[in-house]
Amino acid sequence: MKTTIPKKDSIVHDWVEIDADGKTLGDVATCAASILRGKHKVIFTPHMDTGDFVIVTNASKIRLTGQKATNKIYYRHSGYPGGLKATKYGDLLEKNPEKMVEIAVKKMLPKNRLGRKLFSNLKVYAESTHPHAAQKPRKIEV
Repeated sequence: MKTTIPKKDSIVHDWVEIDADGKTLGDVATCAASILRGKHKVIFTPHMDTGDFVIVTNASKIRLTGQKATNKIYYRHSGYPGGLKATKYGDLLEKNPEKMVEIAVKKMLPKNRLGRKLFSNLKVYAESTHPHAAQKPRKIEV
């Protein structure tokens, strides 16, 4: 049996919409990362972009289980001495829920140039409206 590698011209990138209303952060991020990679397709190839575009709506209504809202902390560093910033996930959910979903998905993608390319195919919105209606995304249930 011979392994076939798809050509760039034959890869079709569809649009998928995930409604995060009432869903847990991990479930939504796992589903989005898998679709971005293209693991749901027969032509999946680890070193190529075979995935679809993903739209995540209602990010402000996403759910955190247990004590994650108060205990889980997102760290970032400016690169300068003493530049460590810490933000609790509960505060991040209130102020910038899109960022919280983006962080979760980005950490599930490969840490290379392919992962950066795949991450650009993710669109996250806090509310149920989005400007991608012309692409006719199909809705999937998490």
